[in-house]
Amino acid sequence: MNKSDCAIKIVFAGGGTGGHIYPGIAVADELVRLAGTQGKSVKIFWIGNQSGMDKDIIEKNLSSEGGSIDSFYGIPCGKLRRYLSLKNFTDIFKIIAGFVKSLFILAKLRPDVLFSKGGFVSVPPCAAAKILHIPYYTHECDFTPGLATRINSRGAKSILLSYERTAGYLKPSLRSKCIVTGNPVRPIFYEDNSAKGLEFLKIEKKTKPVLLVLGGSLGARQINSLVKENIGWLKERFVVVHQTGAAFASEHPEIMLIDDDSYKPYSFIYKEMPYVIQAADVVLSRSGANSLWECAVCGKPMVLVPLCGSGTRGDQVDNARFFEQKGCALVLAGPDADSAHLKKALEELSDENKRVECSKACLELCAKTSSAAIIAQTILGGI
Repeated sequence: MNKSDCAIKIVFAGGGTGGHIYPGIAVADELVRLAGTQGKSVKIFWIGNQSGMDKDIIEKNLSSEGGSIDSFYGIPCGKLRRYLSLKNFTDIFKIIAGFVKSLFILAKLRPDVLFSKGGFVSVPPCAAAKILHIPYYTHECDFTPGLATRINSRGAKSILLSYERTAGYLKPSLRSKCIVTGNPVRPIFYEDNSAKGLEFLKIEKKTKPVLLVLGGSLGARQINSLVKENIGWLKERFVVVHQTGAAFASEHPEIMLIDDDSYKPYSFIYKEMPYVIQAADVVLSRSGANSLWECAVCGKPMVLVPLCGSGTRGDQVDNARFFEQKGCALVLAGPDADSAHLKKALEELSDENKRVECSKACLELCAKTSSAAIIAQTILGGI
């Protein structure tokens, strides 16, 4: 029997956004490390969206590229919506197709366990795993559980949560299966690579605090507009590092050409992002779970502009308010997301003592044991 036959096989399911993928990669890395310390071998496979960003991100983390994942399988994906839309009808067929393809993939791989990182991509693989009697775990990164987690939870061996209070949003019959793990963050965020970040940004000597503006991998029009409207005011007080997203970069080429000591625009920052976060003094961002925890692990004060409105279930507002209550962030939600409130928040965080206070709150919130390690121990311990 060769080594691959003896290896523990684990399938990951999830995607659609980087917020569902990067935390999963952190768990995959930790599983490989932990299994190695126990003299075990692990083979990890990923099921994700065949037409989204999933494949591009996972292929950069394949074992052949020095990562932890052996191969990627794409499936058709239909989004689960809580509102009326014609796409709800057409996406039913995509969901069915994704379920059928997941059945074939899992029947072929016969994994020991499946780990769902959430998102609409994860529902068909979890349903297929249940049919094939493959045990699975599901993880919820947000403060309030999404529809995918609510569906996946019914057949899950354990429900892994980032926040203790999230269990209260689930059915009472499911709460005994809940384990609070926190949200997994890649190990590199626990290191101090701030010097590398300053080098990447070409900042030889900090004379002003560094403000990192993040809007997610696709950019955030609302945040980008606030920065554009107040660029002069911001540059007077901060070195502004602005990840704009590709759409804003193409719409405003004149801004992308600016590159001086106080404003540094980037359409997207990939592998250097951990270093850049560690080099920042303040972060202006949406409040997706992934970026929140990455910044919190690095002890960064935040100004959060959560995504609001009918197109969202309000998870970003819930996330932001939780971090605000813990003293980690200032929140600009709804009508408060304007220039006046932005200036007020940033003026408050211009005070170094306030930044130190927020930083301590961030570090106190994050467990000393990494969330990825807790999840990896749970998965391996259950096999």
